[in-house]
Amino acid sequence: MESLSPAPTFCEPLDDDGLAEPTFLDRLFDQGLLVRTGVDGLYGRSGAFESVVEALDRLIGRLGAADNAEVLRFPPGMSRPAFERSGYLKGFPNLAGTVHSFCGHEGEHAKLLACVEAGEDWTAGQRATDIVLTPAACYPLYPVAAARGPLPAEGRLFDLQSYCFRREPSLEPTRMQLFRMREYVRMGSPDQVLAFRESWLERGTQMIRDLALPLAIDAANDPFFGRAGRMLANNQRAQGLKFELNVPVNSVEKPTACLSFNYHQDHFGTTWDLVQADGEVAHTACVGFGLERITLALLCHHGLDLAAWPEGVRRVLWG
Repeated sequence: MESLSPAPTFCEPLDDDGLAEPTFLDRLFDQGLLVRTGVDGLYGRSGAFESVVEALDRLIGRLGAADNAEVLRFPPGMSRPAFERSGYLKGFPNLAGTVHSFCGHEGEHAKLLACVEAGEDWTAGQRATDIVLTPAACYPLYPVAAARGPLPAEGRLFDLQSYCFRREPSLEPTRMQLFRMREYVRMGSPDQVLAFRESWLERGTQMIRDLALPLAIDAANDPFFGRAGRMLANNQRAQGLKFELNVPVNSVEKPTACLSFNYHQDHFGTTWDLVQADGEVAHTACVGFGLERITLALLCHHGLDLAAWPEGVRRVLWG
């Protein structure tokens, strides 16, 4: 891992009175960069925080501009039938979020209000809608791309950005339940999508170096659920299907994945009947940028005062 001096303090050292000093999350709250909502992993963001997110989004756009990707922006919700077909519930049922709504009559409405007034559970009358929360920016894309018919010979490339949801409440600031993901998604032959991933491994690494952050590229796996999930995770690692660019934010021992580079093989092609120009099942790959996570890495390593960041980092972000 590349080193950066001075290194941030990840642990909570004791002060002279033997009390733990504020955590990184505490300091983000105290500075007003993040805003408490009463739910772990669900935070408001200040204008300063958003200025970094927006600068990163523009920077990523400049890095990919020459590829002429098709830009698509989906809302943070997607079709429940499409979500079910995607297979997400097989691997990550514990992370999924559904949208429920009141569908009752006036009498049931009165019962709901009585439960609220009494401080009791009022959600029993809620029913699942045809919308689920988007788990990754690319999930709404595949049915849309498949509906267009076979891919052209050169394949297709998409530029996506969306809020995403994963239900994993945590006091680690980098593990938010609602967060933004910028993605580039490549569809085509195995050679095309693997070349795409290799290109972005180089570009993403250089971007993080330009931001003066320490990093390591590691083989990784998705957090599949259950015993069968552990087998999937082992296979994913063994085949080198997923790499992550990690930056220490919460600790050196468990660095944070800020970028991911994923080769899905023909999983989404098979799931959505997505085919290449020659009729073969399409392969896909994506690179994902965690915009909040990279922002938090910058705040951790360069300080909470943006004006005091190294001039070279400010120039990369804001020109």
